[in-house]
Amino acid sequence: MRFNVYFNIFRRFHKSTRMAKSKFEYVRNFETEDKLLPNCWIVVRIDGKSFHKFSEKHNFEKPNDIRALSLMNKAASKVMEQFKDIVISYGESDEYSFVLKKNTEIFNRRGFKIMTYLNSLFTSSYVYYWNTYFKEVRMKYPPYFDARIVLYPTDENLRDYLSWRQADCHINNLYNTTFWTLILKGGYTNTEAEKRLCGSFSSDKNEILFSEFNINYNNEPEIFKKGTILVRRRIKGPNSKHFKQVILPLHEDLIGDKFWETNNDILSLGRSQEYHYDSLEELSEFVKSQLNLGEIEQSVVNCTDKV
Repeated sequence: MRFNVYFNIFRRFHKSTRMAKSKFEYVRNFETEDKLLPNCWIVVRIDGKSFHKFSEKHNFEKPNDIRALSLMNKAASKVMEQFKDIVISYGESDEYSFVLKKNTEIFNRRGFKIMTYLNSLFTSSYVYYWNTYFKEVRMKYPPYFDARIVLYPTDENLRDYLSWRQADCHINNLYNTTFWTLILKGGYTNTEAEKRLCGSFSSDKNEILFSEFNINYNNEPEIFKKGTILVRRRIKGPNSKHFKQVILPLHEDLIGDKFWETNNDILSLGRSQEYHYDSLEELSEFVKSQLNLGEIEQSVVNCTDKV
C-alpha cells in the first residue's frame, strides 16, 4: 500500500519533469531579461486610462470627488501593505506613484514583474473596494490603469520627481476649481469657461475665485491642493501596549526641506517612525480601520485580515 503511494508520487513528479524538459522549452530563450539597474530608486507610476470619461459615466463630483480620492488611497494602501519595500507613495487625481527602496531585490529587480504586480493589485483593489466608497453607484464598466517604471539614481532626483507631481497637482486643481466654479456657479458653458481661462496665470484664477465667487483658494481642503502622501508609521491603538505599523496619509507640502527633515527615515531607509496622537478624533477612518477601530471599512478589513 505504502509502496503504491510512493510510486504514484514518483510517477507524477517524473511526468511533470519530462513535460518541463519537452522539445518546446526552447521558446523560453525568446524571453528578455529586464533587470533594473542597482542602487537606484524605483518609481512605479500608475495612471488611469480615459478617466475623464470614467468619471463622467459614474457621476464624479466636480471639481473633486472625495470618494474617488479616498478609493485611490485605499487601493494604494493595499499595494503598500503587500509590498513592504515601498517606502513612500504619492497620489493625486487618477494617478499614484510608488517608490521602492534603492536596494530592493524584489522579484530580482525585474522591471516587468514589479510593474505588472503593482499595477494589477492596484487595479483589482480599486474594483474590490468600489462599493465601500460608492455605495449607491454601480460600476458600469471596469476601469484600467497604465503603468511605467522610472529609475532615479540620487535622492535629489527622487525629491524633484515627487515635487514635480505635487506641483502638477496644485496647477491642475487650481485650474479645475476655477473652471468648474465658472460653470456650476457662474453659468458658463464648458467652451466659455475654457476661453475665459485660456492664457491665464495662477494669480488670475485666484482673483476670479475670490472677487467673483468669494472663494479663497487657500481654504480649499489640503487633499485637493497637495494630494496624498502615504508613509509607514508605527502607532499604538488606544487599548494596546504594542505598536502596529500602519499606512499613514499626509496632505502637506513635500517640496520644501521641512517634510524630508521631519520624515528623515524615508531617504535613509531607517525604521519607521512612531506616530503619536492626542485623541481618536485626530485619526482618520483610513488609519482607524487599520487599527480595527473604523466603521466605514470595518467589515472589509475583518474579511481581508483573515485571508
